[in-house]
Amino acid sequence: MTARSQLIRGRIVSASVTVDDGVVLISGDRIEAVRSFAQWRATHRDLPEPPFSGTVLPGLVDIHNHGGFGHRFDTVRGEDARAAAQGHHMRGSTTVVASVVTGPATEMVAQTAALRELAEEGVLGGIHIEGPFLSEARCGAQDPRYLRDPDLGLTDQLLAAGGTRLRAMTLAPERPGYAAVARRLADSGVVVALGHSDTDYASFRDALPPNGAGRLVTHLANGMPPLHHRRPGPVAAALVAAAAGDVIVELINDGVHVEPGFAALAFATAPGRVALVTDAMQAAGLGDGEYQLGPQQVSVRAGVARIADGSIAGGVSTLLECVARAVRDAGVPLREAVLAATSVPAAALGLADVGDLRPGYHADILTVSDNLHLRGVLRRGQWLR
Repeated sequence: MTARSQLIRGRIVSASVTVDDGVVLISGDRIEAVRSFAQWRATHRDLPEPPFSGTVLPGLVDIHNHGGFGHRFDTVRGEDARAAAQGHHMRGSTTVVASVVTGPATEMVAQTAALRELAEEGVLGGIHIEGPFLSEARCGAQDPRYLRDPDLGLTDQLLAAGGTRLRAMTLAPERPGYAAVARRLADSGVVVALGHSDTDYASFRDALPPNGAGRLVTHLANGMPPLHHRRPGPVAAALVAAAAGDVIVELINDGVHVEPGFAALAFATAPGRVALVTDAMQAAGLGDGEYQLGPQQVSVRAGVARIADGSIAGGVSTLLECVARAVRDAGVPLREAVLAATSVPAAALGLADVGDLRPGYHADILTVSDNLHLRGVLRRGQWLR
């Protein structure tokens, strides 16, 4: 092992390897190899036995995140967005896709351009734009003053601002102009996400593969009509498509946005197709108080963020906390919950070299206790904690 080499030993849980006692070999900022401890020991009998670090996971991948720790992604201030990303990195989300919330069109374009610089630097994993082409009836904390029908002019401005770092955009498929914008996004390599929609089952299902362009569903059940046996709506359509392997569905499993029983239903219906997300906002990681999400003022009380009309306004949890809740409260097997926060979201947005422990991937690694309390965070080969 060289001066820039590292070795982490523990119970490895990842998409590629699951072993009770294994080692991850790291060279610089990349993973060199992943082996069982017995395999490693057989060829390294001359080296001291490395300590057992607990459970070893890939760095988590959060593909829907508006900020946290007092900082926001809906900003043109690079230092503010950087601080938000670094706060989540420190808590285990080593890859963060920054989400822009609905606001004035010129501000959304400027925010996208500012986030692009951080994505190109490697601070962010990419950009997700949530709005403004969403349903007024299911806008949640999206400011209804700035919602509008999809149009190619604004879409092209956002595409130009984000470049290849724009990874996804959320649209409501029932709005006039949706089809043209969805086609433009897909042709530009941007994932079309469906959400904040008030349409019916058939219309939502038709907008998903194999017939439609939507490849991702934004925070399943939130920003949608409730699932009902006579009005199954977007929730049922999304789960059917996910069960068929056509889409991936986001789930905010923070104990506020969905009840554990619904989380259990989603995982049982569409195994391997659920991506855990935080939908985190400025208050994530902090206490009750007054905060902001885009143009909206947000009050956090007893750990729940709401705007003045009572709508939930994003999350205040970390992604590791969402994983722990899936295991503890919804009964999801550990490996499935870990994959829902690593390899599945990485695949959903085509993020390269993250979300798994395999040779050549970024050295993004967590060590956690048996109850998923964070012990250490390695990002790009550097220990953050």
